Amino acid sequence: MKAILKRVGIALGVVIGLPVFVLLVLYGMGQARLSKTYEISAEIVTIPNDAESLLEGKRIFQYRGCEACHGEKLQGLIYLDNPAIGRVITPNLTTGQGGIGAQRTDEDLVRAIKHGIRTDGTPLLFMPSTEFYFLSGTDLGKVLAYIRSIPPVDNETPPSSLSFTGFVVMNIVKDITFIPAELIPHNDSPPIAPVRGVTAQYGEYLSMSCKVCHGLTLSGGKIPGFPAEWSAAPNLTSGKGGRLPQWGEAGFMEIIRNGEKHGRRINSSYMPWKSYRHMTDDELRAVYMYLMSLPPRDFGRR
Repeated sequence: MKAILKRVGIALGVVIGLPVFVLLVLYGMGQARLSKTYEISAEIVTIPNDAESLLEGKRIFQYRGCEACHGEKLQGLIYLDNPAIGRVITPNLTTGQGGIGAQRTDEDLVRAIKHGIRTDGTPLLFMPSTEFYFLSGTDLGKVLAYIRSIPPVDNETPPSSLSFTGFVVMNIVKDITFIPAELIPHNDSPPIAPVRGVTAQYGEYLSMSCKVCHGLTLSGGKIPGFPAEWSAAPNLTSGKGGRLPQWGEAGFMEIIRNGEKHGRRINSSYMPWKSYRHMTDDELRAVYMYLMSLPPRDFGRR
């Protein structure tokens, strides 16, 4: 009887201990990924100081979604607070109390924006640098000029952090980009941005952020890692389930400008049309042209 109880105890120990061991290993793997350091030479960016460039820098900051994350005064925001993942908090970009504006050089900001790297070489959590990596030097210079022009705002923001389960999830759910720096070809020559114009190529340049929710093929579907109550991202191609061909260019521009078309209202908490509405008409035409040039895909193929 004692032998049987001993074997049962060992079996229970294995059943309980093995999952705990696996979770601890996954947690350690996540810690190691966040502790990795990258040696990166920042791209040299010319920063203008004329009024026109500052206004354009603000507009780019808005339609690229930076304002939606960092706030209208660049004061920093709690972007995500989910016990299953952790807290994603954007920093205060100004020179006020709690801000990083006075602590970061222009090169530091370039590394953070285009490479997702902190000043100590470790990677930033959730910083969408896979999109901003493609920003032209001209556009980035104007954005930096705008950031530097903002008055100080006092706002202490703690750093982003992952919960224990967040460290586990980051190693088993590959569809969520926890550390964008891991996906960027840091040592390659900077990509050359297309010439501005109403072209599909320029439309692709303007719409890099769309792939975060709509998938790499832009065919939509359930967004990995997002709250269950969020709607699936719609199909942006001309394939099955796609709405853009029916809307046409004018309808597409209307819904981006106003968040509504044919009685259909877009929830700005899910779809950041309030950011994209800052694009010019020609920029929106270029985006529509790019989306209509995509191979048709059925909804949900991402």
